[in-house]
Amino acid sequence: MSVTGIMRRRTLQNLPMWAARWQLVRHKSSRPVNTVIMFVPQQEAWVIERMGKFNMILEPGLNFLLPVVDKVKYVQSLKEIAIDIPQQSAITVDNVTLNIDGVLYLRVFDPYKASYGVEDPEYAITQLAQTTMRSEIGKVPLDTVFRERELLNTAIVAAVNNAALAWGITCLRYEIRDMKLPSRIAEAMQMQVEAERKKRAAILESEGIREAAINVAEGDKQADILASEGEKIKQINQAAGEANAILAKAVARAKGLQAVAESLRNSDGMNAASLNVAEQYVKAFGSIAKETNTVIVPSNAADISGMVAQALAVYQNLAQSRTSGQGPEGSLPSKPAESGKRAS
Repeated sequence: MSVTGIMRRRTLQNLPMWAARWQLVRHKSSRPVNTVIMFVPQQEAWVIERMGKFNMILEPGLNFLLPVVDKVKYVQSLKEIAIDIPQQSAITVDNVTLNIDGVLYLRVFDPYKASYGVEDPEYAITQLAQTTMRSEIGKVPLDTVFRERELLNTAIVAAVNNAALAWGITCLRYEIRDMKLPSRIAEAMQMQVEAERKKRAAILESEGIREAAINVAEGDKQADILASEGEKIKQINQAAGEANAILAKAVARAKGLQAVAESLRNSDGMNAASLNVAEQYVKAFGSIAKETNTVIVPSNAADISGMVAQALAVYQNLAQSRTSGQGPEGSLPSKPAESGKRAS
């Protein structure tokens, strides 16, 4: 790219091809004049022709030329240069028209090829970048253009480098700067985005409701489990208390009976037993009279002494039968003989 050939841009958009080319034509300015002693600036290459034929390329620094016969034909800049790619229309694979512009970054690596390989390197590179961009966009759908812009840039750079190798120019990178969609397509994409957001909001709301229901059910489950465990422990404790109470009553009853037995062995034991039987007798009749209107009494209910004597006789018979019927190994007592007389 010659220093004297930097493009003059015109602030016009959507120009026809012949008018757009004016943005890329190199401005013809005066080249360095042969003064025999030449000082070449850094990052520049001067192409020298001797009698109209290529002779050499001057490197940066001090150089000497022959007067009259040597001439500086081209001045190439070895710096990286950014070129604006004009806006153009391209059609995607799903028939959507896009208006795209970009920026191309390139550098001259062979001044000889850049000078003699192509007439106008800037214009050639720009046209190649535009056609390659249209070709690459025509291979992908609209969604891929937005999602994989980096892949498009890489593909355009590779295609440009393959063609520009013979021109002594290398393309470093290409960047899509702006993409404009038709108004209807833009509105449809906006509606799609809004629908997608509403969908996500509905999904999140439903997931929140589901999580809340799960948490409530889990809480109820844990509450029921804890309540059942509490009821189980309560029943176990209650059963243990009742068993202890029964055992305590049985022990107390046994001790009471043992005390009664000890008392009956005394001389006044029979008198005490007679008094206790008489009291129980009177108390039982009193209870019967309170609970029901129908009372069954023996024929000699007034003979309390006879009833007490009869009860004591029954007790003595049971005690004698147990004493006589108990074996040496503690077997059950034998069945007492039936009495011939039945109490009336």
